[in-house]
Amino acid sequence: MAKALSSYVCQSCGAAYNRWQGKCDACGGWNTIALEAAAAPLPGAARGSGARGKGRPIPLEGLSGAAQEPPRVASGIGELDRVTGGGFVKGSVILIGGDPGIGKSTLLTQACAALAQRGERVLYISGEEAVGQVRLRAERLGLSQAPVELAAATHVEDIIATLAAGPPVRLVVIDSIQTMWSSSVESAPGTVTQVRGSAQLLIRHAKDSGACVILVGHVTKDGQIAGPRVVEHMVDAVISFEGDGGHHFRILRAVKNRFGPTDEIGVFEMTGGGLAEVANPSALFLAGRDAGAAGAAVFAGIEGTRPVLVEIQALVAPSSLGTPRRAVVGWDPARLSMVLAVLEARGGLKFGMSDVYLNVAGGLRISEPAADLAAAAALISSLAGSPLAPDAVYFGEIGLSGAVRPVSLANARLKEASKLGFRAAHAPSATRDMEKDPPLRLNPVGDIGDLVAAIAARRPARRPHVIAGDG
Repeated sequence: MAKALSSYVCQSCGAAYNRWQGKCDACGGWNTIALEAAAAPLPGAARGSGARGKGRPIPLEGLSGAAQEPPRVASGIGELDRVTGGGFVKGSVILIGGDPGIGKSTLLTQACAALAQRGERVLYISGEEAVGQVRLRAERLGLSQAPVELAAATHVEDIIATLAAGPPVRLVVIDSIQTMWSSSVESAPGTVTQVRGSAQLLIRHAKDSGACVILVGHVTKDGQIAGPRVVEHMVDAVISFEGDGGHHFRILRAVKNRFGPTDEIGVFEMTGGGLAEVANPSALFLAGRDAGAAGAAVFAGIEGTRPVLVEIQALVAPSSLGTPRRAVVGWDPARLSMVLAVLEARGGLKFGMSDVYLNVAGGLRISEPAADLAAAAALISSLAGSPLAPDAVYFGEIGLSGAVRPVSLANARLKEASKLGFRAAHAPSATRDMEKDPPLRLNPVGDIGDLVAAIAARRPARRPHVIAGDG
């Protein structure tokens, strides 16, 4: 009898080793390597002649064929359809991750109920909760009468056999993929090998049956989806559900999407009756802002195809530490360090003896470089103690030379700002796609020195010494 093969696999990233070691060289994790048996061949794998390296020719086609839009099924939730690209594609597999308690199960319960009420067959498979717990959530959301089929199971082969029986299934929710296990994999549930093998079986069934499968994934402490990274490559779309426990709204963000745009966002508000769609997120992010406070600038940004206005707050305070503190929430810390260096080298400002705090109000996470100008304006305003104009927005990318570079979709940013009552915009002077008659009064900014001079001119007369190097 042949001896069963085994290897040591990292439970964080899936890297395999021939022997045990304390630290994983791939991800740097300590004590994450465990002994696992080699996975058995999946059902339907090539045997006989295929095992000897032989195969059969496959038909080849050219690039000039007619391309057809993949068939979609709208979920009935506008923000979710926006992120997925217009609805669920038949036969696709979506991986959704988020922090515990953020609202993943609530959102998917609402999506399942909306589809089931339109006559589609929908299955919700829970591997973490009992059927009674799922029913309690549906009752709390007022969706207990929706014809959603529930089950509490973790064996993948049993789940696939259930899906194959009866009428065609339109949507399947697996909550969560880390609790699933397959008898074809000799490993404990939750391990890298089991997660990869279970996901492969579910993906194969989705492609064969045409059902859309949504896999719920746990996340690690740094926000990454737990388990092997190969699962993110196997699925068709990866969606993250973000939010701050101190705020009542949630952000649904597409990280990967083979059938739609990436970096698209959907905004929801957590209410007593579940997750409610937010049609105008800019008004939500700007609600309750103190327009007369120094260190606050409104950034006109773009998330996917949607213009979003958000307030960037900065606080520059004298430091008693040898190394001043730099704290950032909602923005890239490396980007803040670069902006501070440019302000010191090109703008003549001094931040070396001050603590700097930067916050994106509302908990939104910004990644585009167009936020450089708004962050710089907030920093200069806080350092000078000079409030910015309450009816102005800022956007532009700052280069290391101090020049403010143009950004894309300037017209969409200006139209969104004008819709919310703003009357001025500080934008790069070399913006290419600007309309001849913009809806706002434009204040062109060609260099970071222009921004420093404009904000310094608004500074109260009783604090002339705050900005160094300015007279």
